[in-house]
Amino acid sequence: MTLPQKLSTSWQPIRASSISLVDQLVDHLGTRIRNHGLRAGTRLPSVRSMADESGLSRFTVVQAYDRLVAQGIIQSRRGSGFYVSPPAPSTIPSSATRPGLEPDAAFDTVFLLRSMFREDALPNFSGSAGLLPASWMDHEMVATAIRSVGRSISRSLVSYGVPKGLKALRQQISLTLHAQDVPAHPDLHLMTVAGVTHGLDLISRTFIKPGDTVLVEDPGWFLVFGRLAALGAKVIGVPRLADGPDTQSLAALAEQHRPKLFITNTAVHNPTGHTLSAGVAYEILRIAERFNFLLVEDDTYADFHPGAPVRLAALDRLNRVLLVGGYSKTLAASLRVGYVAGAPALIDRLVDTKLLGALTTPELGEHVLHRILAEGHYRRHVERLRTRVDHARDQCIKMLLQAGCAIPHEPHAGMFVWADCGMDTEMLARRAAAAGVLFAPGVLFSPVQAPSSRFRLAVSMVDDSKGWQTLEALLKQANHSM
Repeated sequence: MTLPQKLSTSWQPIRASSISLVDQLVDHLGTRIRNHGLRAGTRLPSVRSMADESGLSRFTVVQAYDRLVAQGIIQSRRGSGFYVSPPAPSTIPSSATRPGLEPDAAFDTVFLLRSMFREDALPNFSGSAGLLPASWMDHEMVATAIRSVGRSISRSLVSYGVPKGLKALRQQISLTLHAQDVPAHPDLHLMTVAGVTHGLDLISRTFIKPGDTVLVEDPGWFLVFGRLAALGAKVIGVPRLADGPDTQSLAALAEQHRPKLFITNTAVHNPTGHTLSAGVAYEILRIAERFNFLLVEDDTYADFHPGAPVRLAALDRLNRVLLVGGYSKTLAASLRVGYVAGAPALIDRLVDTKLLGALTTPELGEHVLHRILAEGHYRRHVERLRTRVDHARDQCIKMLLQAGCAIPHEPHAGMFVWADCGMDTEMLARRAAAAGVLFAPGVLFSPVQAPSSRFRLAVSMVDDSKGWQTLEALLKQANHSM
């Protein structure tokens, strides 16, 4: 039997240093292990021996060893001591790397999502994910709220929380919605979710069975199409016009297919940036009542609208409308907190689905959001952000028009421009992606994946001169080849 090699040390700490004793020992041992190529299994001095040799307390040595274990440099063997860990792989095997867009590969929802959320994604890729640049956000406001929450709460952070979500946050959201004429009682009509995507997923899994028909907008948010298809639903598109869904088509499709749901993005529609008119809103509610289906109102981008937009939930008084909102687009993408407002019986069913899937939503983020809303910072932040987005959108529209694109109906608000370049935008998107610029072609926003000359561009592109130059060159090249 071969005994393990033992790491010897004659190291002494520097007592007067600004670097802590724990950090000094971690750096010394880590450097010795990495630079001397010690083989895996080499044994470190025991805690007692290291403490005696270096003149440190055993507590200090234990802290240093624990930190090295957490870094994967050493490993602990119960009852035996600490040993050098096998080296971690320094490169990713070629078989594990993510492929780029091949010439004949599908430019589909999966490709776009994978590209948007790659660890090595380029900065301009985040705009295609529906995210504003980090530099546009108020980091200090969020950081201050996090620090404040950390100081003021303790026991609640280690509990599951309640199924409907943090009550103080529900009360704050209720106040906001009441001010916008949506009668949401915090205990009856509201539940928290981990963002709008989670809310729509809960609704779909609660109310849709395989074979059910769901109406969506065309164009509409492509992620909804994929989720519904995965549930086995029959997805039917309703044409989206500048003032809202085409109500004649909606009525005809509802009579023919008898849908369970109609999912609509009423305020600052994705991808067009248009907002529902009052007349169309009343007609949608009349059709939904006539054919007895639920309305799901996606409110993701409503805070970019100047003033309170027309909402189905306000007109319907939360009778057959489920309103889904969140704060990721305006505060921080990692702050996954949103809400669903609806009739008490519908909310109870959604809470049951939430419990079965994830028990509760994490309360830490809910406490942070509540602090930001309750202290009045959010309203002022959104006003500043909206002004910046509006200015960037105006610039983006001018630049697209100069590049030869058409915009038949300019967006009312929001962080996207829905432009027409006069050619199949899937081919254009392929060329742009190959050059490091990602935008969403119109085919993705069609529930039947119909080719389109439209594309959605994030207005933050105006701050990316290199990306814009690439896109502009591709557009001019496409126009010359037609």
